[in-house]
Amino acid sequence: MALGRQKLLQLIHLAAAATEEAFDEARRRRWQRTGSHQPEQIAAYHGYADGNGVHLSGRVLANRPSGGPLDDDSWWDNLANTWRRWESDEVAGAAVTLEFGGQEQTVVTDEEGYYSAVFPAPVSGDLLWLSATASTSSSQGSITARHQILVPPAAANFGIISDIDDTVLHTGITSLLLAAKLTFIENAKTRKPLDGVAELYRTLQHGMAGKPTNPIFYISSSPWNLYDLLIDFLMLNEIPAGPLLLRDLGLDRTKFIKEKGHGHKLEKALRLLDAYPELPFILIGDSGQEDPAIYAEVARQRPGRILACYIRDVDPDIDSTHDTAVHRAVDLARLQGVPMILARDSRVISEHAAAVGLIPRSSLPGVAQDAIADKARPETGEQAVQDALESIVPE
Repeated sequence: MALGRQKLLQLIHLAAAATEEAFDEARRRRWQRTGSHQPEQIAAYHGYADGNGVHLSGRVLANRPSGGPLDDDSWWDNLANTWRRWESDEVAGAAVTLEFGGQEQTVVTDEEGYYSAVFPAPVSGDLLWLSATASTSSSQGSITARHQILVPPAAANFGIISDIDDTVLHTGITSLLLAAKLTFIENAKTRKPLDGVAELYRTLQHGMAGKPTNPIFYISSSPWNLYDLLIDFLMLNEIPAGPLLLRDLGLDRTKFIKEKGHGHKLEKALRLLDAYPELPFILIGDSGQEDPAIYAEVARQRPGRILACYIRDVDPDIDSTHDTAVHRAVDLARLQGVPMILARDSRVISEHAAAVGLIPRSSLPGVAQDAIADKARPETGEQAVQDALESIVPE
């Protein structure tokens, strides 16, 4: 019976994937025939350099860029911008010319509009950001964009891999209604970070060196469609920048989602550890989803590479199944000699990091003060919800 049900699901999956592929192909043929659907923007994602080279990736879209959030954006503006992100139209087969360090490559976008390239890596003494230029042709002329490239220094003491949802950015992922509200009717200016995140991450980035030294990478199950919102959020809240490794949504003949669930986090975390084989890492996530189990597995598969795992407790005042899963992961990590800390806030993380020599104790008051300041910030999104409800259901 179970085997029959599994077979039925496989058939439904293959039929859905084939339908999506046929629909996409029909659209592409229509666009080619009519000369429509020309490139309007290049989403140039942050790149990074490792021992194998400079890694660049991006996406060519037929949607005009909407720009960053405005101070007077209403809930309706935010909802419209969210729709434009999810409704983005990719441009397949577009030739993209990339220039970096006096060298040039031309690559072609795949069926989802993505492109990627690798350039020789520069030699760097300090952590710094370099840039590369991407350009493509459209009916309006040439379109250009700029990639920012993180170059970790040889003197880095450790790297940081951080989740985003409910680790840096409050998403309310454990509440469907709250998550929908935050996703659809707020923007990068109205959404709040977790208390003390900015100063905590700056402190970790500096480590014991007293200057930006340790590279930060963000891995999230959020789709690439939200890239601009997340980049704006980090910048507006003065949270240290880093490459974002997000997820591609959509159907595929081999799996329901092209990058399945949270499993892609394990793959990408392992890939980063392998990209910097001499660099130990700390891992930061939350208890709301699968981060503890994923991080314990990273520690198991790469023994001796993880200094600590910090798990933000999404419900610090409530005993839940999430806590049970975390405690199992804590035990698994301990077997690898890796401390996994269930932390209610940034201060707990900073205190442990100072105790094990990752950051100086003199940085603790700054993290505590930043957490207090963040907690006092107004919940502007609550007013957005009230405005939306009043406009939909007037008194």
